[in-house]
Amino acid sequence: MSFVIGIDGGTESLRARVYDLSGTCKGTAAHPYDTAFSAGARAEQDPEDWWRAAGLAVRQAVAEAGIAPEAVEAIALATTSCTVVALDEAGRALRPAIIWMDVRAEAEAADVLATGDPALVVNCAGKGPVSAEWMVPKALWIARHEPDLFARAATICEYQDFMSLRLTGRRCASLDNVSIRWHFSTLRGGYPASLLTKLGLEALLAKWPAEVVAPGEVIGTLTPEASAHLGLGTHVKVAQGGADAFIGMIGLGVSQPGQLALITGSSHLMFGVSAKPVSVDGLWGTYADAVYPGRHIIEGGQTSTGSIIAWLRRLAGGSLDFAALNAEAAKLEPGCDGLLVLDHFQGNRTPYVDALSRGAFVGLTLAHGMPHLFRAVMEGISFGTRAILDGMTAAGFAATEITIGGGATSSDLWLQIHADAAGLPVSVPAASEAPALGAAILAGVAGGRFASIDEGIAAMVRPGRRIEPRPRERALYDALYRRYAELYPALKPFTPRRADA
Repeated sequence: MSFVIGIDGGTESLRARVYDLSGTCKGTAAHPYDTAFSAGARAEQDPEDWWRAAGLAVRQAVAEAGIAPEAVEAIALATTSCTVVALDEAGRALRPAIIWMDVRAEAEAADVLATGDPALVVNCAGKGPVSAEWMVPKALWIARHEPDLFARAATICEYQDFMSLRLTGRRCASLDNVSIRWHFSTLRGGYPASLLTKLGLEALLAKWPAEVVAPGEVIGTLTPEASAHLGLGTHVKVAQGGADAFIGMIGLGVSQPGQLALITGSSHLMFGVSAKPVSVDGLWGTYADAVYPGRHIIEGGQTSTGSIIAWLRRLAGGSLDFAALNAEAAKLEPGCDGLLVLDHFQGNRTPYVDALSRGAFVGLTLAHGMPHLFRAVMEGISFGTRAILDGMTAAGFAATEITIGGGATSSDLWLQIHADAAGLPVSVPAASEAPALGAAILAGVAGGRFASIDEGIAAMVRPGRRIEPRPRERALYDALYRRYAELYPALKPFTPRRADA
């Protein structure tokens, strides 16, 4: 038998998973690395820690799988996006990586938006904001605050590209990462040269990898040094991967126009596949060819979702029994006896793009208990998801189904509420590690086992549960959603308009 390896380079650890070509995981291992936090919302990691973790995790995963290393044909990575590294001519890091959550470049992000460049169409139809997490603001920060280091840098790229260089010796960027966060566009001629010129950052063009490789294409084979480090043969092909959440779309099997991936955890991330480019105020994208050739991805997100459930648990002293709470909450009617939740506990990412908005419980009485609060939070989050879907529909993308991965899949009640509130069927694939499986599918494509990503999905993504919206509950939620939609404009005058207020 032949095997492929999908690597998920996350914020806290790197996980390697060995798969056969039917999508069965045969072995898995993870190794952590540290993040250094400091004042000014800074967060940094040592790229050498990623490399060490890869060697340890791959060797352990192959050993757990009980296979000969020679049986591995190809590998690919899904990594954090907007994790920026500056390298010298030899590919060594000149400074710690500025990871995705680092937002020190807030002023630079505002300057990027102020250019009004056409490349900003992916930032809510050009109206912004531009996130301080993205590549150009971070590179501009380095140029302004560490000019000597910027001048010495031969390459400025991302986690994904650093690993590709170490594995193969080839200096290239992922079409996925550059399309979603570097303002690269296959429709507008590639890298955003005019944007960089307006910022006085023309030198960055020569520091970005000149080669851009699409997900699933072969970057190269393992160098002798990488072969020895991972314990794999030099025959192993390295496939281009991309940003973890976007590669997770592949692992969820979301590839056709009208399909939408909802990746849940502390927050909700939403990615819709469109047959044509669309853009609208309040949503991100679309990104042409970023995951699938000839298709476009529209993006939305909710800042606080599962984190609100975690907040409820903290309020209860960490003593909530979620199984019992789900059972009690399921007995309640939609609307929780008059209780509504606005889910903006950490602001709103989309569709309002208001970081200063705040959450609220509206309609509380002494008759409400924890099951009411618990279900109302689920309903409020699901209404927030529907608000994004409405924005996507207005942009010209109409979802036909929602495929969910992540933490929300552990609650049958929450899945049903999502289906009822959105009025769309919800699918939950069998696999839970979507980024690693998506990377493994890309490895299968690069290894010649599949003619396309779509073919790889058909072979390796296994169907799981499907939840249909219920007509009665859907009608009830339609009425409740109209009330939810009134909360944000009604409460906005009562929320502080400064982040420090």
